[in-house]
Amino acid sequence: MTRLMFEEIEKNKRNSWILISLFIIVISLIGLLFSYFYDSYTILLVVIFFSIFYSVIAYNSGDSMILSMLGAKEADKIKYASFVNSVEGLSIAAGIPSPKAYVIEDSALNAFATGKEPSKASITVTTGLLNALNREELEGVIAHEMSHIKNYDIRLMMLAVVLAGLVTLLSDFFLRSFLYRKKSSSSKSKGGGIEVIFILAGLVLAILSPLIGKLIQLAVSRQREYLADANSVVLTRNPTGIINALKKISMDPDPLVDSANKATAHLFISSPFRKNTNAINNLFSTHPPIEDRIKRLQEM
Repeated sequence: MTRLMFEEIEKNKRNSWILISLFIIVISLIGLLFSYFYDSYTILLVVIFFSIFYSVIAYNSGDSMILSMLGAKEADKIKYASFVNSVEGLSIAAGIPSPKAYVIEDSALNAFATGKEPSKASITVTTGLLNALNREELEGVIAHEMSHIKNYDIRLMMLAVVLAGLVTLLSDFFLRSFLYRKKSSSSKSKGGGIEVIFILAGLVLAILSPLIGKLIQLAVSRQREYLADANSVVLTRNPTGIINALKKISMDPDPLVDSANKATAHLFISSPFRKNTNAINNLFSTHPPIEDRIKRLQEM
């Protein structure tokens, strides 16, 4: 387990830089297409500069952007003493700096961790989760999120939210711009074959970017949930906590987190959207079925 954890940490660090590099390449391609259609390659230079600048911002402030987006507030140490104390205690057991504790006012049972590294991380839970779980179950959930922090899952998951979201936004803007743009009669004529290639490339990129973003989120989610569940047991030395917590989460009559969206869904310990048993939806779900997660834990 320890060897697997170190392998995951190195892989997550490596994949974070790969994700940033891919982001810059994809944004540059979109910029190239804009430049071609608008006869101004200054646009390409601006887009490349923006993609690098935005990557730096995402790397250093992506967690703050996510917390703000989801309406998370820093937990009051008196009102939420049990939660804050559990975070501090389990961080000592995990051998990492204590993450900041945040709370979302929402009746749904859910939690997530974010940050670029263990020294700048946070764990957020909903008030619904705090009200529904006992101390043992809450520690199981916190230990699960602590695993995401220790394994550097949080960096990769944070970048997936911020970077993939922007690629989708820009590609959609490009598609709309292309569909509704009327070329000026004074525009310089371009070679037919090259223009067709650019048009096809632009349309494919614009159409597939949302799917690429979704696949990135799937890639950084499912297996990491299984590993974080297992590490929760290792950290607390108590499988009952996380198992019972997952059972309660699975029976939540209203799992919808109001502030969540498709870009942030993969951050949570369980899907923040209402349950849908449709096979296609399950195939593209950011989370493995809770029943499978519980079964794996029981077999440990």
